[in-house]
Amino acid sequence: MDLNDFIEEKRKLGENVIKLRERMKSSEYKNRSISQQELSDKGGYFSKKTLGEIERGDGNPTLETILALAYVLEVHPKELFDF
Repeated sequence: MDLNDFIEEKRKLGENVIKLRERMKSSEYKNRSISQQELSDKGGYFSKKTLGEIERGDGNPTLETILALAYVLEVHPKELFDF
């Protein structure tokens, strides 16, 4: 088993993160979902680049990043993997 075995799971994680992010409303723009930049700025735990990599299924987030992402998305960490 190698990292290529997890391509599909990383893609699904990314899609789920997008879905969870789009549920949040932007504080900058009315009637819009929160942007990657706004979410990354919200807690200061990870960059927009890191968030983009996760959403595209390209990233390998650390446990700390997963926990921070769940925190700023206001969900339990297991919801990130509920796909």
